[in-house]
Amino acid sequence: MAVETTHMRKFLNDPSAVVKESLAGLAAAHPDLLRYDVANQIIVRKDAPRKGKVALISGGGSGHEPLHGGFVGLGMLDAAAPGEVFTSPVPGQMLAATKAVDGGAGVVHIVKNYTGDVLNFKLAAETPPMKASRSRRSSSTMTSRCRTRCTRPAGVVSARPC
Repeated sequence: MAVETTHMRKFLNDPSAVVKESLAGLAAAHPDLLRYDVANQIIVRKDAPRKGKVALISGGGSGHEPLHGGFVGLGMLDAAAPGEVFTSPVPGQMLAATKAVDGGAGVVHIVKNYTGDVLNFKLAAETPPMKASRSRRSSSTMTSRCRTRCTRPAGVVSARPC
């Protein structure tokens, strides 16, 4: 009697839930440092918001873990807004992350030079709730765009990273 077996190729329970499951796992592994906002799909420092601290937020497409969520913690990001696999986070995620960590001293959005990230972070900054919160208090939101490029002349090969 032959027994049918299934060969596992990846550690995924459900490909459509991989981002949510990885964020929940990250928060479960570090409950002393992080909290996971399931509704907004963001990772936030457990002690956020911290009064008087300029908060740092970043985000981008998932699939490069531990990018974004893995950099939330003491001395690093205050929140991360990871999008779906290879997809930018939506403006609502950045807005939720901003609200979750704003302690009154301002929030810096760190945006990588990817068109979708730039567009969605900009849309988030221009939403009525974000504009209204800026006008009610002295705190502000600033965007810092990272422009990294790695280029070499044609034919040049190097073992060193850029």
